[in-house]
Amino acid sequence: MKIKLLGLIALFALIASMVLTGCMTANPDEQTVPWGRPADWERDTPYYGG
Repeated sequence: MKIKLLGLIALFALIASMVLTGCMTANPDEQTVPWGRPADWERDTPYYGG
């Protein structure tokens, strides 16, 4: 009885870990937020070399 219960718990934990963890589908180079450059409103300020 204990072995069956332990097997069911292990199976449930395996299935839960497979369901809750996901794969990254988007390419990290194709982000919508350009973090490496200033925004348009930042370019016109005197502090950013504009």
